[in-house]
Amino acid sequence: MAKLFNTDTQEDELQKLHLACKDWGVFQIVNHGVSNASLTNMRNQVQRFFELPFQEKKLWAQKPGSLEGYGQAFVTSEHQTLDWNDMIFLKSLLPIQNRKLDLWPQNPPEFRETLERYSEDMRGTTISIVKFITMALGLPDTKISESFQEGLYDIRMNCYPPCPEPERVLGIVPHADNSGISLLLDCGDFPGLQFFKDGKWVPVEPIEGAIVANMGHIIEVMSNGIYKAPEHRAVVNKLKERLSIVTFCYPSPSIDVGPADDLIGKGNLPLYKKLTHAEYFSSFFNRKLDESFIDSLKL
Repeated sequence: MAKLFNTDTQEDELQKLHLACKDWGVFQIVNHGVSNASLTNMRNQVQRFFELPFQEKKLWAQKPGSLEGYGQAFVTSEHQTLDWNDMIFLKSLLPIQNRKLDLWPQNPPEFRETLERYSEDMRGTTISIVKFITMALGLPDTKISESFQEGLYDIRMNCYPPCPEPERVLGIVPHADNSGISLLLDCGDFPGLQFFKDGKWVPVEPIEGAIVANMGHIIEVMSNGIYKAPEHRAVVNKLKERLSIVTFCYPSPSIDVGPADDLIGKGNLPLYKKLTHAEYFSSFFNRKLDESFIDSLKL
């Protein structure tokens, strides 16, 4: 990231960023400006939370019909195969006025304060990354990156316990994100995150202090399909636990989700519909589960 900020190296690094977003939809960032202390403190607080007795964690359990809080994602039936993970999902990390603090753990005691600082760090990093992504696309307008200043930020903290038969389960099933961009802090020392590329699953080797950034559907739409939201999944390990912390970053609700004006015209047709923020989320939550969400947004 330092090379993107440095005018001497920016052009070369923007080309690398462009290829990463176009060919993979995911990359790892080092020298991102978030202190090691912030990353370490967040990792420690999440670990301490998951180490609490089950009855204690249940104090912040999901309410019926809601994903938010401690529990499992998308449980729709007693008969379904569940992801092999424990999680706590908090919507509306930012803006502050949208927070549901009754679902923010008060144990460990420093959890809330640490998460508060971490959320601001993730917002600053997101704005910078999206600014460089728009530059890599050749867009002169800063409206997209600035929209993440007033954007919505959700966080999902995952614990993948050791599994005696890891080949028979998945930590998280294959999916692409509906965010603008997602920032993942991998707290494991072995590859647990995988991205689908050229017909095979490619593991992400954890780099100490790095943040994994992957495109979400909103950037795919805004880039008019130049950049793709990649399919990814989590796998589990027979012997080791793995933690991950994922921040889902969305632009301001005041900005429409559609191809950037500068990328269409002059023979370039828009590939996706233009939707308001509310229409975009309505399409996501009301879609048929056997239908590709991104395909439903295409013209």
